Amino acid sequence: MTEPSTSASAGEVADAVTAIPGVTGLYGGVFGEIATYLPGGRVSGVVLSDDSAHIHIVVDLGHDLRAVAAETREVTERLTGTPAVVTVEDISADGDLAAPLPADPVLTEPGTPENRG
Repeated sequence: MTEPSTSASAGEVADAVTAIPGVTGLYGGVFGEIATYLPGGRVSGVVLSDDSAHIHIVVDLGHDLRAVAAETREVTERLTGTPAVVTVEDISADGDLAAPLPADPVLTEPGTPENRG
């Protein structure tokens, strides 16, 4: 049986992981060091070896971080056939999630807050 090439597997893993709801991207590290290096390019955020897979993701704040990481692990393990380690490197907030903050209370008397209108 022929093993799939690392380049095809890394690309497939990257495509599958970024299709998971809540994953907004893959994190390649400050200097791009977290990647699978290929002739003529690399796949950032995915590091595959013969016996493991390491996936570094950015997750949307509106999703359950643990659930997204668990689904990422399951998808990666199914595709690679190896144990996967998933690291949530960062979170991102969609502009729609940013609700305006309530007005700060103003103290009219010591210890008595009054909301600004």
